[in-house]
Amino acid sequence: MIDRLLLELLACPACDNRPPLRLEGEGLVCDQCHRIYPVRDGIPHVVVSEAILPGSPAPAEEK
Repeated sequence: MIDRLLLELLACPACDNRPPLRLEGEGLVCDQCHRIYPVRDGIPHVVVSEAILPGSPAPAEEK
């Protein structure tokens, strides 16, 4: 679970106007570019290179 105050601060690093991200399932979603940023062990990984692009298969679970 991500703290509500932290979630309010997070924005999409891939979009020029830095739209806010929303929590959906196991990730943070940008409503503008539709990238999904993973949340692992409660830590958001808001890095463009780690984002799941729309239409891409989800990455395999890390063990």
